[in-house]
Amino acid sequence: MYACIDLGSNSFHLLIGEWEAGRIRIIERCSERVQLGAAVGSSGVISTAAFARGLLCLQHFKILMDQYPLQQYWALGTNTFRVTANADDFIVSAKKIGVDISIISGVQEAVLIYAGVITMLPLADAHRLVIDIGGGSTEVIVGKMHARLLTESLPIGSVAWRDQFFNNDLAQVPELEQRMDAAATAAKQVFDGFAPAIRNLGWSEPYASSGTVKMLAAICEYEGYGIARISLQALQELKTKLAACIANCTELAVVKERRRDLLLPGWSVLVGLMQSYGIESIEFSATALREGMLDFMVKNEKTLEAMAQSNLPDVSYANK
Repeated sequence: MYACIDLGSNSFHLLIGEWEAGRIRIIERCSERVQLGAAVGSSGVISTAAFARGLLCLQHFKILMDQYPLQQYWALGTNTFRVTANADDFIVSAKKIGVDISIISGVQEAVLIYAGVITMLPLADAHRLVIDIGGGSTEVIVGKMHARLLTESLPIGSVAWRDQFFNNDLAQVPELEQRMDAAATAAKQVFDGFAPAIRNLGWSEPYASSGTVKMLAAICEYEGYGIARISLQALQELKTKLAACIANCTELAVVKERRRDLLLPGWSVLVGLMQSYGIESIEFSATALREGMLDFMVKNEKTLEAMAQSNLPDVSYANK
């Protein structure tokens, strides 16, 4: 039995699973919104409040992990750990709790995301475009079966875009729509840098993962646009309604209160991405980094040598 801890810029996630009859069986999963990456773009550090929230979450995770006969666990720090000056301080504090954290690069993160997404897909002789919109970074991969043809990590995410374009000021619908358009345009400019390479490779099956995408897919389904799929047309048609939801502080049935602040920045990042890469419709993937971590641990017999051979250097996992 294995545990994977994904320390994202918005949420921390714990996944516990085991290998059974040739497949991974999920035993336990939980998530806590920590917002470790809040205001990191302007300050360059994990704030005191976010630092404390993160450690408290890891204490909860440790208590839960101790209830299972784990062989090993793997805790990975993503974008916020890569860009903050006090990330090492957090790692030292986490070690005192009993959780050893490794920092992975954006490309390493993308490798594991792709592995996680394809775990639930049938083998197919097609180029797949895989996107994961995180809080501080977005990973973009083009692959064919288990081979990756392009792997990139871009400095754009829902938390970062919230801090840059959507502050806490009260705003009316027209202003919010203007901010959404400006944020989407800025996002498109970021994604445009790799658009030529993606077009040259070509793809026929686009998939997107993360909590932001899950939220937008749920909204599209609730509004009658289809199940587990997001179209660019739907996002554009829903723009005013989403802005009104925030401006008027009204509820949207499928949006959790704790994710409301990421609704408009998440919309902006995904719209910019879809416009840049010419995506008319994209399918939501419920599996991503955590499932990729678990898949990797099981299939590679938990050795550092195997990790190096799989282009994941300089990261380690711990015996329980």
